[in-house]
Amino acid sequence: MSLSPGHTIPSRGPFTGRTIPELARDLRDGRTTCTALAERALDAAAAMNPVLNAFVTVDAAGALRAARQADDELARGADRGPLHGIPVAVKDLIMVAGLPATMGSRHFAGYVPGEDAECVTRLRRAGAVIVGKTTTHEFAYGPTGDRSASGPSRNPWDPARMSGGSSGGSAVAVAAGIVPLALGTDTGGSVRIPAALCGIAGFKPAYDAIPADGVFPLARSFDHVGVLAGHETDCLIAYRCLAGVEPAGDEEESADAPGRIAWLDTDGTDVWDERVVRAVRAAAGPMDEVRLPEGLAQEARVTYTVIQSCEAASVHAERLSDAPELFGSELLERLRAAAEVPGWRHVRALAARERLAGEFGALFERHDVLALPTVPLTAPPLDRREVEPAGRTIEVRPALLALTCPWNVLGFPALTVPAGTVDGLPVGLQLVCRPGDEPLLFRAAATRLTGT
Repeated sequence: MSLSPGHTIPSRGPFTGRTIPELARDLRDGRTTCTALAERALDAAAAMNPVLNAFVTVDAAGALRAARQADDELARGADRGPLHGIPVAVKDLIMVAGLPATMGSRHFAGYVPGEDAECVTRLRRAGAVIVGKTTTHEFAYGPTGDRSASGPSRNPWDPARMSGGSSGGSAVAVAAGIVPLALGTDTGGSVRIPAALCGIAGFKPAYDAIPADGVFPLARSFDHVGVLAGHETDCLIAYRCLAGVEPAGDEEESADAPGRIAWLDTDGTDVWDERVVRAVRAAAGPMDEVRLPEGLAQEARVTYTVIQSCEAASVHAERLSDAPELFGSELLERLRAAAEVPGWRHVRALAARERLAGEFGALFERHDVLALPTVPLTAPPLDRREVEPAGRTIEVRPALLALTCPWNVLGFPALTVPAGTVDGLPVGLQLVCRPGDEPLLFRAAATRLTGT
């Protein structure tokens, strides 16, 4: 699909380079208002969305109403915290009462939920202003972001390229500076992949750290609610608000101790662009290196595929039987293949998952944080399913998922942060830790990539 004639993309949205603490200071010092922030986000969405397709629904009336309420509360001395008055976008897989929820599919054309998802309830409780719903890959079942009933979300670095998926619209909205923060979901990398391809930060917390109630499932065993922002500090702020996590009392004193970090050298290096791996490795800086036992990463990817396939087929069984014509052709083919996975493979994959948790967990006995590329490619052109960096043919979908999906199998927290560019397109560094070590994860990001 070509760009609409006459449309151009502003080079910077109003929130480009602005962090949530900076915006919060402006609000509390009287340099701006919640209403003004909402108006800037709405104006940017109107100007940029015709090309980027970040939003499937923009709720101008609701956003302005919530922003005026946030201003009134601040005027009365009622401060809800760091997200008070901050414009936020929400993936169109997450229910927002009164707004359409299409799940990127024709199956849900016209559907409007009556209740908020729990994570949205927590956003509102924190004083955030919801601007609208962002484009998702159809039913979140794809890492490319270019298959949706509302069309593809487009990468702000080059609108002819993929945003990544499935939370592509959320990544685009943040990367373009339309909003400073967005919610996404991550089943195999769906927050981290588009964040990396669009040059922003994205955080997948530990499994179930942010409740998934009111989120349309892809594969419930792996589904995580996550956050996307321009800076990892903003991801941490949002995560704490949504997960109800208070900062540890000793965090400030230990800010200069990022913990033990190691570069994870995985197997399967034939499925990615080595230039990306080298660039991310250089950005990460000197550190110890560890290697997975041979074949372990591939086993984790196979385990992920089997369990996800069975759970996705279960979610869509009736739609697949009653109205297959409403699926996009690519998703229909994938769901039919998923429905053919035999039960014995699912049982074996569940057992493998338990064993993999122990084998991967052993890597953290001597290290607190593992570092590796987020995505081993730069953003491919829209609709391409194979690319040829350095003359070698690579399948796009398995390559995009290769380094992110193991952490969904295990439920470990994983953060991606920008790590420079290759051929003028962004690449990301992924940092992983055990549940409970999230402060070390964010500290590692702050110390490892200062100045990159």
